[in-house]
Amino acid sequence: MTGAQDFDGLSALVTGGASGIGAAVAGLLLARGARVAVLDRETAGVPDGALAIEADVCDDAAVRAGVERAAAELGGLHTLVPNAGTGAVGTVEDNDDQEWGRVMDVNVLGMVRAARHALPHLRRAAVDRPGAVSITHTCSVAATAGLPRRALYSASKGAVLALTLAMAADHVREGIRVNCVNPGTAETPWIGRLLAQADDPVAERAALDARQPMGRLVRAEEVAAAVVYLASPAAASVTGTALAVDGGMQGLRLRPA
Repeated sequence: MTGAQDFDGLSALVTGGASGIGAAVAGLLLARGARVAVLDRETAGVPDGALAIEADVCDDAAVRAGVERAAAELGGLHTLVPNAGTGAVGTVEDNDDQEWGRVMDVNVLGMVRAARHALPHLRRAAVDRPGAVSITHTCSVAATAGLPRRALYSASKGAVLALTLAMAADHVREGIRVNCVNPGTAETPWIGRLLAQADDPVAERAALDARQPMGRLVRAEEVAAAVVYLASPAAASVTGTALAVDGGMQGLRLRPA
């Protein structure tokens, strides 16, 4: 069970941490005693107390520089949370090659870039703090359940799930744990923009709520709690795991109310 200061002496880097789930993760890590850096394209929403680093996860040089700055200013890296992502709507016919490339660049390669540059620092940290070094990806229920009009988004998150498992196998003997959290539809800025573009935002919101067996969207703070557990020393034996925080979307098959 995670405690009030279970990240004392540990440092963390969160990508996409200026809003939504990422900001909730960064804030909770700070509350648990971690030194935290946030890497994001816009840093206005970075939680107080975190080091704000402006960078785009699609720019490899910028990610490398951001990781190096975070490690230097925080005194190393113990936790990486590749969270930056983007949404996509439509069937396989609706998005052209350019859009497929854009979403994969953010949702998959953005995580690869962060991990690639963080791994040397994580390896060094694992020598001194066994069980306390981890990478936790923000994935999605879209990786494991077929959702209508989410072909591109689901493909990108399916890749994140496969990447999580492969990385867990690659780095387990280095003392680096790799897991992911699979949120259901969550209260995020992207969902807000999606609703704003709908012909009937109220009806669209009601449909999203109804799709969740619990009857409401997942809260960013609930996802953050799962991420922070997986990143914490309390999860020292947990690797290669996808933790669902989805209101029952994946596992439940309810009769109509």
